[in-house]
Amino acid sequence: NFEFECEVKTAKSANAGIFIHTAYQEKGWPSVGYECQVNATQKDWRKTGSIYSFKDVKTPGHVDDKWFTYNIKVEGKKITVTIDGKVTNEYTEPADHKEKTKRLSKGTIAIQGHDPGSLIHFRKLRIRKLD
Repeated sequence: NFEFECEVKTAKSANAGIFIHTAYQEKGWPSVGYECQVNATQKDWRKTGSIYSFKDVKTPGHVDDKWFTYNIKVEGKKITVTIDGKVTNEYTEPADHKEKTKRLSKGTIAIQGHDPGSLIHFRKLRIRKLD
């Protein structure tokens, strides 16, 4: 159980992600864990706040070129995503969840820049353990 918070600013057409419960790997996208999407205007329809491919959001809740606060809280099997103080997504991992590499159990956090053309700034990254 933890809470992760940071401030983010995206440029036009930028795409990024915050991976949770992931593991280090040398190359490629993280194959373990969940991705919380960062995307206001890039062509992918999954926007900021999406728990990528599990529970997606179509409206980002922020605009490019302005700092916003991104909060991810994991309690048990529940992920809550909050953008600028507003809950934008909640997902509870089902008991019969079949994807072995996408599980809320343990792991690290990874910040992803989707492609070389995506300009995203992150600052004030904070994490705290929840009891």
